Amino acid sequence: QVQLVESGGGLVQAGGSLRLSCTASGRTFSRDAMGWFRQAPGKEREFVAAISRSGVTTRYADSTKGRFNISRENDKSTVYLQMNSLKPEDTSVYFCAARFTGGIVIGADEYDYWGQGTQVTVSS
Repeated sequence: QVQLVESGGGLVQAGGSLRLSCTASGRTFSRDAMGWFRQAPGKEREFVAAISRSGVTTRYADSTKGRFNISRENDKSTVYLQMNSLKPEDTSVYFCAARFTGGIVIGADEYDYWGQGTQVTVSS
């Protein structure tokens, strides 16, 4: 059974930083492309960033490019999202997701397993 567990969320002031972690179990982690998404109340889930199996290729939403960095450590079965220069509009529940086949994509429907999410709140 695949499990994804996020951690690292919390409350931070605007301009601050947080690092989210997502640890996977139940599969060979290095076989999966990984993504981060977020969902604010009343809004649809939106793509944040994604990383290929090897970690060589990454992709970001325009809203996070230059501020967020996605990385992974396959020997720890963990993917990270380093978030810098946070803004109040980054406030959301952040989810990690695993994609079993194919490369990195931005559509939430293309991912196979999801974590339960971690809350990030950025105060102004």
